[in-house]
Amino acid sequence: MLCFRVPSLLCLIALLATASLTMADTFTGKVVAIGDGDSLTVLTSSQKQVRIRLEGIDAPESKQAFGSASKKSLSELAFGREVKVVVSTTDDYGRKVAQVYLGTFWVNLAQVERGMAWHYTQYSRDPRLHAAEVYARTSKIGLWSGKNPTPPWSYRHRR
Repeated sequence: MLCFRVPSLLCLIALLATASLTMADTFTGKVVAIGDGDSLTVLTSSQKQVRIRLEGIDAPESKQAFGSASKKSLSELAFGREVKVVVSTTDDYGRKVAQVYLGTFWVNLAQVERGMAWHYTQYSRDPRLHAAEVYARTSKIGLWSGKNPTPPWSYRHRR
């Protein structure tokens, strides 16, 4: 940045704007609702409800095989618990797309390891999520216990 060419106040504003674009929005709160196997609602300390879409995964739709089981799994993991949310973006539905943690326990990864979600490779290249899906597939865990499970993106496309 060429701060020496512009007044210092403008330089400071530009630096702060750049920093806010590169820093992830991180907050904590209590999980107060589970939408499905890859979405939940967090109540912040300021009593604001924030809808969260778990980043890098895609869970079965509610009417798909394992849709209810996936939602139940996420509920068992996170409902009523204090979580840390690391937001990367906002989706078309206004939800924050984020990594969710219980301490150091990564909820997104757990859903894939449990066979309750796919690694959503259209939006993620995370090798840990990939490895978790390979593990669940080869172990025939959760949705991988059936023959040829239909990915949610294919299910949504057909409807």
